[in-house]
Amino acid sequence: MDQRRPPEYILDVFADPTSILHTIFFHRYFTPIRPLTRDLLDMTLPAIDDVDLETMIEQRTTDLLRQIDSKSSYSNQGGRGQVAIFFAEKRRRKTYFQVKEEKTVWEQWLLNVTLATPRTETGALELLSRLQTNDTGSGNLADGCVSPADVIKVRRAMEKSLQKAALKIIHIVNRDKDHIPPITTTDSNPFPYEIVVNPKSESWGQTLGIF
Repeated sequence: MDQRRPPEYILDVFADPTSILHTIFFHRYFTPIRPLTRDLLDMTLPAIDDVDLETMIEQRTTDLLRQIDSKSSYSNQGGRGQVAIFFAEKRRRKTYFQVKEEKTVWEQWLLNVTLATPRTETGALELLSRLQTNDTGSGNLADGCVSPADVIKVRRAMEKSLQKAALKIIHIVNRDKDHIPPITTTDSNPFPYEIVVNPKSESWGQTLGIF
């Protein structure tokens, strides 16, 4: 069995990672799909019309916000976290008595996420809502942590970060193709995937049955 470590691609994101996660899956979801777009700030990014995937992305993003909020609740300096995507292939392994199916990772993405958030999750979500609707407002948010100047500053940083990450994804997927396994199944999704928040603190390998 090939034990080479799968390629890992690292992205630095100063924003809600939802749109970047969608962009990665748009290029790594090898089934017939109906493409969609997501508008964030002044950018239009690709997405996939898949309820299960969208639900997982939203759940993981919410988990990330909560974890970041719990770590930075004592300050309004924002917080950091990581989100990882693992793409795997199914392989059959023969033993003395049976044939077992295992999943082996062939590609992984690591998003280093920095959020300039208020002290509470409610404030964080409200800030993201303002950024998405281009509303700088005339006063502070309910928790008194974010001013209109803060919103403008964060918006500019998010735009720059999203553009850089999206361009890097496009460059990678156009450059690196040889490691993608052949599709040998008729399953609707030939390559199982998992999205993990702060992967170093979780036994994701055991969850997927990988390695």
